[in-house]
Amino acid sequence: MRGHGDEGLVRAHRDSHAAVGEQEVLGREAREERERLTLRPGSAYSEGAGERAIAEAPDPERTCFERDRDRIVHSTAFRRLAGKTQVVVDPLDHQRTRLTHAIEVAQVATSIARGIGVNVSLADAIALGHDCGHGPGGHASEDAFDEFLPEGYDHGPWGADVVLTPLNLCVQTLDGIRNHSWSRPAPSTVEGEIVSWADRIAYCAHDLEDAIHARIITVDEIPAEVVEVAGTARREQLGTFIRAVIGSVAEHGEVGMAPREASALATLRRFNYERIYTRPAAVDQSRRVVDVLRALVEHYVAAPSTIPDVPAVDPGSSEAVHEAVRYVGGMTDRYAFEQAIKLLDWDPARLPQGIDRH
Repeated sequence: MRGHGDEGLVRAHRDSHAAVGEQEVLGREAREERERLTLRPGSAYSEGAGERAIAEAPDPERTCFERDRDRIVHSTAFRRLAGKTQVVVDPLDHQRTRLTHAIEVAQVATSIARGIGVNVSLADAIALGHDCGHGPGGHASEDAFDEFLPEGYDHGPWGADVVLTPLNLCVQTLDGIRNHSWSRPAPSTVEGEIVSWADRIAYCAHDLEDAIHARIITVDEIPAEVVEVAGTARREQLGTFIRAVIGSVAEHGEVGMAPREASALATLRRFNYERIYTRPAAVDQSRRVVDVLRALVEHYVAAPSTIPDVPAVDPGSSEAVHEAVRYVGGMTDRYAFEQAIKLLDWDPARLPQGIDRH
């Protein structure tokens, strides 16, 4: 179990033979120089420790955006996405969670970034962190928390400005996370714009696939325009839309999509909303999520001392409200519903039941 070899080198396998030749370590400064030589004009370039709220020393090996990506992947908020709803509460084993969605958005975003020739590490970091502000129960959590905050609850700004603040990420990474939704101002970087498209491409194709597997819809019901332009399978759709963005940048020099493919993507998204997100079972599920999350927030607003690791705040104060929303928003679906039963004597029959129980 100690490996194999002697004379200064231990190998994993007895017959290891892979070799690349001796050379100097490819550290941060060499990577930064490589970016300046290879990335397109308009790309976000890594520089030293990066522009952060709290100044740090540069990492010897990683660029600032590689460092951001690693911090997000190792964060508690990112791991908790595994227990948060993407479309359905209590998903089956093969259905998406917020975590698998984030990984799939990163795959789409890095594919586009590589094809365009911009900063893959920044696109990857933004994509992996873009949904860390989501609460339990999917988008219904935003409706639940809206009433408690004067500015409302939007998972993009909340993720960038509250959830991920302890990571001290670069301003470009936070900007992309904050503004990835199309309803928000445009991100400040090309890489942020790429993630805005990647998110929409990913959830439209993947949510459709999940709905077909769950027998909510059938392949035959996919709109004709979508089938004609992008096919019926997730693989075809992703490839079509990814290539459309890359091709549009090559032709126009801006991040966007040709009208034909953009229209098909919009049609697919509208179909998903009508047949998946706003179907009666989904509306009922959202109502149940809103009810239980609001009740949990109200409980912790009245008893903020029960929130772990929170300094003393007055019950009912604006500080208590903020901490209650932060704490409940960070919960996984299962933990939130368990807490409702434990603390509020919530009737399990009033909880979201999951798609396999309708």
